[in-house]
Formats: sequence, C-alpha cells, structure tokens
Amino acid sequence: MEYLSIDKKMAEIPNRLTFSTNSIANYIASNFKTDDEKIRAVFYWTASTISYDIDNIHVFNYTDTFENRIKNTLKTRKGVCSDYAEIFKEIANKVGVNAVVINGYTKYNDKILTAPHAWCGAKIGNKWCVFDPTWGAGYISKGVFVKSIDNYYFKTDPSKIISSHIPFDYMWQFLNYIITNKEFYNGQTQINSLKNRFDFDSEISRYNTLSDSEQLISSSERIKKNGVVNSMIFDRLSYEKKKIEYYNQVKSLDDFKKIVNLYKEGINKLNKFIEYRNKQFRPIQSDEELKKMIFYPIDIFNNCQLLLDNLGSVGEKNLANLNSIKKSLNGSMQLTHEHEKFVYKYLSKSKPIRETMFRTNVRY
Repeated sequence: MEYLSIDKKMAEIPNRLTFSTNSIANYIASNFKTDDEKIRAVFYWTASTISYDIDNIHVFNYTDTFENRIKNTLKTRKGVCSDYAEIFKEIANKVGVNAVVINGYTKYNDKILTAPHAWCGAKIGNKWCVFDPTWGAGYISKGVFVKSIDNYYFKTDPSKIISSHIPFDYMWQFLNYIITNKEFYNGQTQINSLKNRFDFDSEISRYNTLSDSEQLISSSERIKKNGVVNSMIFDRLSYEKKKIEYYNQVKSLDDFKKIVNLYKEGINKLNKFIEYRNKQFRPIQSDEELKKMIFYPIDIFNNCQLLLDNLGSVGEKNLANLNSIKKSLNGSMQLTHEHEKFVYKYLSKSKPIRETMFRTNVRY
C-alpha cells in the first residue's frame, strides 16, 4: 500500500510517452520528487508493462547493444531478463538515480537455475539496494507468463537476496563479507563477519574511475577469485576475455593512428631540415638552432619507435600497414642520423671550411 499512489500515477502515463526511455524518464521526473519515489516508478512501470518473452527464454545475448534491446523491448512490450534490466537502469539513470545492471545466476526452490540472469542495483540515499524487475513482473505457469507484481524484488536488502541471486562479480553483492559460489550452492549465505571485510563502496568508486578494459580486467579477477563452479561463470569469463581483447585492439589501433600522425610530423621536420641544408644553411642561424633542427625529427622518430615497441595487437588486417610504417621509420631514422653526422661534422669546422662542404643537393 505504501507505493499505491505512485503505481497508480505510473499506470496513467500516456501510451505515446512509453516508447522511449527519455519520455518515460521525463514523465517520472515531472511527477515525483524523491529518489525513493522515482525508483518505485521505474520498477513499477518496467515490471507491469513488459511481459516475459517465453520464446526467447534461453537467449542471453551478451553482444547485442543495450540500445537495440531497449528499442525492441519498448516496441514489442516483450523481453528477457537483460531487457528488463537495461530498461530499468536506463530510466533510473535518466531520472538521476545511480543504477547498474548486474549479471549472475540464480537459485529457485533450492535448485540452481542453469541459465544466467540479469537484475539491477541502485543506490538510494547512501545504501545500495537490489531490484529484479524480471522476477518482480510475474511468473511462468505451464509455459505461459502470468503478470503479477512481486514487491519482494523491489528495493531488496542485499543480505536477503543473496540467497537466490549471486552476481558473477562479487563486488555487486553489495556485501562487506563476500559469499562464495560454493557457499551459494550449499545454501550458506548467512553473513559471516569473521571473514575478511570487503569495502564494496570503495571498490565501486575505484571501479568507476577505470577505463572499460580495466573494469573488465578487475571484474574477471574477482570472478575467478570467487570460484568457477559452473559453465555460466566460465562463459562469463570467456566473454569478458574476448571483450578485453577487443578493447585492447581498439586502443592499439588508436595508438597506431597516433604513431602514423607522429611519424608524418617527423617527416615534415626532416624535410624542412633537408630543404634548409640544400640552401647551404641560409639564412644563417646559430649553431644551437641548427642542432635543434636535426634533433626535432630524431626525437620524434625515437618516440615513434618506443610507441611501436609497446604497441599491442592491431589485428591481421592491419599487419601490412604496421610493417610498412616500421620499414619506413627504420629508413627515416637511418637517413636522419646521416644528416646528424653531417651537422656535427659541419659544426666542428671553421667558417671557411664549412662553406666548402656543400657539393650537391640532398634528396629525401
């Protein structure tokens, strides 16, 4: 009864506003003030509007974008757990509530379910709570989805829901004393303060400062640490490994583009030096300025080489380009060092002898 007025207001949302998370969020923001009211509105709308997609009950597509899932679910009003979770998170974040999607697996009637599951966490005030808009939306009976709001899965205490929902990454248990996968299997989910204390709030704060690939690496480490006891955990680790490789390759390609641009800058500096040398170092500059002119491309090419030495995989499609830049860089560095030798020889001579050192133009 506590949220009856909120539920009623959300049931009155005009249908035309229910096909984008922006319009749903705007409606909620216009009608409710507190985070508690807003998160109830998000939960009720998601759980009461979306029906479980029985035909795709065993589908858990890690690779499809959340934008596509949200778009299709809002259009068809049907989805699986990941769709419920993404919509819940998206609307919650847009009304100013910090929410995340949690991936893991579950237990029902003391039996481990064999399909992975997705639910949500949201920080209300200073406390993280758990929300499962899928299980909160209803249940399946004789192959048919029956809509029935179950408020147990609304703003559930993490220490209670851990008996049925365990995240792959234990950081999202929101517990100071971690429940292992083995303990979850054995029903040993009571909080044990004799364990080492885990400051999940600090870990989440640190996690949010990491890059996408760093987040996946830290998550994978925690997943492995909590025990790989079934194929769902193994599959999750495999997925995260592939995604880490993807992010690393994207970063390597970005780094490679920077190397190419840096190399072009070095070539421009070298060409300017060659042009100046062909003019017999006219107009005359100080010896120090002359040194700087040849040092610029040398420094740039050395930096390119250092970056290439530390470059990750760029993929087979880009190997030819990578080998080409390596070969070009090697030739450019050799040529630049020849010019460097000339500069030092030139600077070691007296002015009359310097003028005799220019015989032919130099080409690059």
